[in-house]
Amino acid sequence: MLWFDDADAIAPALPAIWLVRTDAEPRNLTERSALRRGLALRIVARQLGCPEDDVLIDHDAAGRPLIALPSVTGLHLSLATRAGTVAVGLAQRPLGVDVERVDAEMKPPFDLLHPEERGMLEAMSLAMRPLAFARLWAAKEAYVKALGTGFTRPPESFCVSLLSDSHFSTRDPQHRTECQGALRLMKNGGQDVLAAAAIVLD
Repeated sequence: MLWFDDADAIAPALPAIWLVRTDAEPRNLTERSALRRGLALRIVARQLGCPEDDVLIDHDAAGRPLIALPSVTGLHLSLATRAGTVAVGLAQRPLGVDVERVDAEMKPPFDLLHPEERGMLEAMSLAMRPLAFARLWAAKEAYVKALGTGFTRPPESFCVSLLSDSHFSTRDPQHRTECQGALRLMKNGGQDVLAAAAIVLD
């Protein structure tokens, strides 16, 4: 998994994630969507070597973003936005990417977590939980985006394990598979600490 923080960077190989800090402060879902789409158009056009006007980003029936034009790229797309930071993922297989803010005041929603995830968080000190939860939730959301279900799939129905500061795994009884994904931290303007996660399905 390659990570870039420059929207104009061209990945020499895929999968790749562009985690780009912007000066935008989107106030609602419409503005967040426009920010995501605009940056994704720029990144996809650069990666494909074509003008932005030749790229069209649409959504499938489940709401997952896709590259509608050019029509035969063979690429999968995933998008996320948090606190003015945009994540754009490209891969040759289904992928998901998510970004979450580390919130020291937030109490983790234990009832939405797999029992093993709850146990992991409860065993941690209170000071360590916000970062661990942000990483955990970003990983869970990235996984359901890669599946194409979003959280119509109950988040407690599969288990994420944080393997290290840079990797996680998912264990899913519905698919009888274990997949590994990547984690990254970044600071957004020195104010927010953001946890990003990305996963590509086999």
